[in-house]
Amino acid sequence: MLKHLIIITCLFLSACMVGPDYKEPKSKVASRWLQASPDKNASVSNRPFRTTNWWKVFSDPTLTALINQGYRNNLNLQIAGVRVLQTRAQLAQSVGELYPQQQSAIGNYTYQRIGGSSLQSILPSSFETAALGFTANWEIDFWGKYRRAIQSNDAVFLASLAAYDNALVTLTADIASTYIDIRTTQELIRVTKANIEVQSTSLNIAKSRFRAGQTSLLDVQQAQTELAQTQAKLPGRISTLQQQKDKLALLLGIVPTEVDKLISKSYGIPRAPSRIEVGIPRETLAQRPDIHEARLNAIAQSSSIGAIKANLYPAFSLAGSFTFAANTIGNSSLSDLFRWSNRTITAGPSFTWPILNYGQITNAVRVQDAAFQQSLLQYLNLVLQAQQEVQDNITRYIEAKKTKYSLAVANNSATQSTRLAIIRYKEGESDYTTVLDVERQQLQVQTSLTTAKGDISQALVALYRALGGGWQIRNGNDVVPNSIKDEMAARTNWGSLLKQQNHMPPTTPQERIKQLYLPNW
Repeated sequence: MLKHLIIITCLFLSACMVGPDYKEPKSKVASRWLQASPDKNASVSNRPFRTTNWWKVFSDPTLTALINQGYRNNLNLQIAGVRVLQTRAQLAQSVGELYPQQQSAIGNYTYQRIGGSSLQSILPSSFETAALGFTANWEIDFWGKYRRAIQSNDAVFLASLAAYDNALVTLTADIASTYIDIRTTQELIRVTKANIEVQSTSLNIAKSRFRAGQTSLLDVQQAQTELAQTQAKLPGRISTLQQQKDKLALLLGIVPTEVDKLISKSYGIPRAPSRIEVGIPRETLAQRPDIHEARLNAIAQSSSIGAIKANLYPAFSLAGSFTFAANTIGNSSLSDLFRWSNRTITAGPSFTWPILNYGQITNAVRVQDAAFQQSLLQYLNLVLQAQQEVQDNITRYIEAKKTKYSLAVANNSATQSTRLAIIRYKEGESDYTTVLDVERQQLQVQTSLTTAKGDISQALVALYRALGGGWQIRNGNDVVPNSIKDEMAARTNWGSLLKQQNHMPPTTPQERIKQLYLPNW
């Protein structure tokens, strides 16, 4: 039986297929990345890089633990995994179209009574008939209609795998970005509280000097106004922090109340290294799963052209039926149903050719061709967009490093200025306007510095996202957890399609032929 299937498969592979074969378009790829204004504190190398577990460059065990938990529990990722199962089943469904498309067992039992008819002289007034048999119809895939559909669904299946990997890239980057936001906001809250303490001290000094008659009530009111304004910033930042925690909970697949215990151990805002390696543009494009997905979608759409175009040509079919029939007329009996002489056989070829379709098929082909051209342009545009994203974030990372360095210098100066201004005011050597100015400046500089620290780490996360890193975390694991596969198996007969080897691209020609041309029950 297997030998016959292999022979049939070889005949299919050697038969003609109408429609275009996919040809890789010429894309524009830069030879290297630009490093705008290189700085010793932030340099980018074009050496090959490793994106596996890229988040470990931050040396933050809490971040690593969060990403691992998100990989295990994120529901959007699990949806992408189940989507792989769906497209794999669709591929197996299209493979089944290569074989007799219509086959069925047929049978009937009929009781007939004839009254007031001229047939009474020939047939008894009542009799019974019975028939049992099998019928089949097979449209030969002469023009490749079904094989093109298989090619299309195979590309869709592989694209779903790439989409799963891209979901991993997005998930790891989103968790890291949200975590950095949380640590940055926590630092902003700490800075705000520290400045509230400084401003409270200034207010107390102003009150003491007012009670001693050394200054006017204006100083007290100005100090109170500044303090209240700074205190007003705190509730908004606390609210923002909770929103960020809620977002992290969704990414981790948990409820918001469980987040605090996961991030209780803080290492501050994750610090980015001063030197990173990004490889060359062609390497980046080769490993970005979304580009791979876009290419496979274009391949799928290209095959759809041939699947529709085949309808312009004659469809050749083989049809046949084999039945046993018996009745109770005369000396016959229904027990004679399976006598060899009671067999009926019909068999023969046929063809259909929709000659006058009034342009329906031709225009359907044009629709598919236009859709293919769109997917091709989307693929080429994504290649350019990927290079833009990497280049943007290289520049963003380098310049954010410079910003942070300058603000660190400004922060030292602002802190010293505030301390000196308060001392001079306390000793009556300056008015309160100077204190107001330096305290406002200190809050502004420290807020900007904290934000800049977060921006550096965010730029690096965005860069790794643009480089297509993060999907390697699955490390050979299946795209769907066993718990979900068990649930699906209990509900529906999935046969062997829930096995992990059916969720991966075939690695040998034999496996590919088996996947694309042999039925999967």
